[in-house]
Amino acid sequence: MKKVNLSIEKKSYATREAVRTLRTNLQFCGDDKRVILVTSCVPGEGKTSVSVSLAESIADMGKSVILVDADIRKSVMASRLGITGVEKGLSHFLSGQCVLADVIVATNIPKFHILLSGPQAPNPTELLESKRFSGMLESMKNVYDYIIIDCPPLGVVIDAAIIGRLSDGAIMVVEAGKTKYRLAQNVKDQLENSGASVLGVVLNKVEQKNQKRYYNKYYGSYKYEGYYKTDDDAKNA
Repeated sequence: MKKVNLSIEKKSYATREAVRTLRTNLQFCGDDKRVILVTSCVPGEGKTSVSVSLAESIADMGKSVILVDADIRKSVMASRLGITGVEKGLSHFLSGQCVLADVIVATNIPKFHILLSGPQAPNPTELLESKRFSGMLESMKNVYDYIIIDCPPLGVVIDAAIIGRLSDGAIMVVEAGKTKYRLAQNVKDQLENSGASVLGVVLNKVEQKNQKRYYNKYYGSYKYEGYYKTDDDAKNA
């Protein structure tokens, strides 16, 4: 298995604590919540950063985890993590050009594997609806404790809803001060209509001057470049 070094910026203490809180809340959702998708309403809300940080935090507690980059339309994960030299990815596997073992790579973080998206596919919806994708997740369940799937924004394309029916739960990333309530509610409804259980919302990119106000309003919430909030607070995002 090929191994890559991930270029991950060092996080502040507050951010590390927020990610641990997100991880802990995921654990308390039950040991049957192992296949977790992460999506957002629109691009740029930080879903990929949340996906990477959550997977890294899971590995830090000794659990095996694979991060699946399911954005086969316009992925930024490889460049974001400084990964080079990986020739094949998810789109190659789903189109039958290789076997699963050819596209999974180990990382410099123990127990943390990654599956990159590969090149942009002309038929992403058909590939994600294929038996190869559902079969891949079933195979991964036999190997990993957790499968974190970074999906395209559901407010833009339908991919996350397709993956939602195969997942155990979903996490929404919402940018503070940018995403409107109605759009966030629509994305939440799409996830639930697909059969996905929305486990919670990460309120991201909260400005420093607003942090105290958000903390006072949401007692018990935690900051992840913003705040992690449970699904009960999603309507107020």
